[in-house]
Amino acid sequence: QVQLVESGGGLVQPGGSLRLSCRASGSIARLNTMGWYRQAPGKQRMFVAHITSGGSTNYEDSVKGRFTISRDNAKNTVYLQMNSLKPEDTAVYYCAANIADAITWRTADYWGQGTQVTVSS
Repeated sequence: QVQLVESGGGLVQPGGSLRLSCRASGSIARLNTMGWYRQAPGKQRMFVAHITSGGSTNYEDSVKGRFTISRDNAKNTVYLQMNSLKPEDTAVYYCAANIADAITWRTADYWGQGTQVTVSS
């Protein structure tokens, strides 16, 4: 059984920073691409950023230059450093990862439970 657990959300003022973490645990044979998505109230879940196992990154245009995704493979953890936060960044942020299960060797996408980020004065 594979689990993703996020942490680091909260309330921050515009212009502030937050760092989200997401740790994968369980029967993991291989941790492939990991990423972050977000869902604002009344809107669809949207891509934010992802990072491959080799360290290549990709970002949604509105967060380029403000957000940085990174990973620590030894800890099975992905991070999202969010700087210069804006009210429009307010959303539930979800971690996602493509993982090969160590028991079945089947590859699947897994999701965390989400963490709330609120940017408001």
